[in-house]
Amino acid sequence: MSKTHYFNLQPSEMAIFRAAADIYAGYIASGSVTSENEADMMKKAISAAIKIAHNIEKLVQSDEELPIPGEE
Repeated sequence: MSKTHYFNLQPSEMAIFRAAADIYAGYIASGSVTSENEADMMKKAISAAIKIAHNIEKLVQSDEELPIPGEE
C-alpha cells in the first residue's frame, strides 16, 4: 500500500510549485530528464522557479505594495 502525503502550501509556495512543475515538464518534453538525473533536474527546475520569483519580486510592485494616496 502506498503512503499518503498531505500538503498545505501557502499561495506563494503554490505559485513556485506550479512554475517549477512547468519548467520540469519542459525538461521532460525536451528529453533532458533521465532516470539517472531525475532528482537533479527536479532541483534545477525548482531553483529556476525560485530565481524567477526573486526577479519578479524585485521588478514588479504588487497592489498591496502600492502607496495609498495621502498616506505617503
